[in-house]
Amino acid sequence: MPPAADTTTSSPRSGERPQTERPSAPGTYLGVLFAVAIAAAAFNLRPVVTSLGPLLDQVRDDLGMNPTLAGLLTAVPSLCFALFGLAAPTAARRIGPIAVITAGMAAITAGVLARSFAGGTAVFLLFTALALAGVAVSNVLLPVVIKRYFPEKVGPMIGLYSMALSAGTALAALVSVPLTSSLGGDWRYGLGSWAALGALALLLWLPLLIAKRERGERAGGAPAPARLPITRSRTAWAMACFFGLQATGAYVVMGWLPKIFQDSGIDKGTSGVLLAVTMVIGVPVSFVLPNLAARRGDQRIFVVLLACCGIAGYSGLALAPAGAPWVWAVLVGLSNCAFPLVLTMIGLRARTAGGVAQLSVFAQGLGYLISVPGPILIGRIYDVTGEWYWPLGFLALLLVPQMLFGLRAAQARHIEDEAVLPAERVKA
Repeated sequence: MPPAADTTTSSPRSGERPQTERPSAPGTYLGVLFAVAIAAAAFNLRPVVTSLGPLLDQVRDDLGMNPTLAGLLTAVPSLCFALFGLAAPTAARRIGPIAVITAGMAAITAGVLARSFAGGTAVFLLFTALALAGVAVSNVLLPVVIKRYFPEKVGPMIGLYSMALSAGTALAALVSVPLTSSLGGDWRYGLGSWAALGALALLLWLPLLIAKRERGERAGGAPAPARLPITRSRTAWAMACFFGLQATGAYVVMGWLPKIFQDSGIDKGTSGVLLAVTMVIGVPVSFVLPNLAARRGDQRIFVVLLACCGIAGYSGLALAPAGAPWVWAVLVGLSNCAFPLVLTMIGLRARTAGGVAQLSVFAQGLGYLISVPGPILIGRIYDVTGEWYWPLGFLALLLVPQMLFGLRAAQARHIEDEAVLPAERVKA
């Protein structure tokens, strides 16, 4: 099969808008393989984190991990997503996004497997960071691959990606404990078994790497893609803040929701199921929402609806957590569906795959940094007050700026029209 047609565009002259790329769409069979590979990769992007939470006490006891280091584990994902995600576009320009995602699947597989044999805390953290590095680059570049090879199907493909990610998140949280029990009760086997899913995704991406034979965006003497001064784009800044605030809520929910229910008198088993409900609700919504959002010129109605669900859910948890716990779980789960929405908007707010790559790394890199203090701050407020009323009120309050930034990011604009130098704007 011949190499894929080059999808880059030359740098626009002053006053000109960048031209829309014309990527080489995959054929029927290759397109199916692409879709399955994207779903498999997305499925592997959260078990690295959510499979660890239910087993954290066992890991701490076995490795002699002190509370400070255990607390660091909760901040490691966001830090890795931000730091390693920044390197993803540079690597993609040199060897192509498919090659980087393939390497990301290899890093996830190796990191998850190797950390299960760690003999100490430092080694465990090191290999966890390796796996999270694979997650980070794939987080950033999967929307780029979708934009490049499925330019007319951004909504459905982002929906598939988001649905698979939500499914992986929920499954890892649900089965980690019973899976470990069925394997003799050793956390090492329970955590290490998730490497098998990473290996499966790697096997799916290797044929794509061979078939497309990408050599980077400067291959064959092609001109370097235009580098946008993205910090000049108000849409990019709004997208980053929207991403960071929704990630704050998501990580607080994953880390603290069972504790909130348990403190209200709900048993551990039920609280775990309620957390699973919160994540499972995102599976069908994550498939439908991007399709609906991509059909509209702007996505502001969805920003408002999801924020209202979150305000209602957090208010219910604060005032009567045991009164209607299933309702609160569903509402909070719907609020967390801002994640597939922001992924869809990243794909729609740029004209080219290069623009999507820059917007993706900017929004996710800065956004994950914004989200780092959230779970720690919520825990601190709880420690000081001794109740969940104020932390949950703070989360509900955060949804107001999240909605405001989301309304700005959801407008039908392209960053290429905003991220231009002042002189170019005048000439245009």
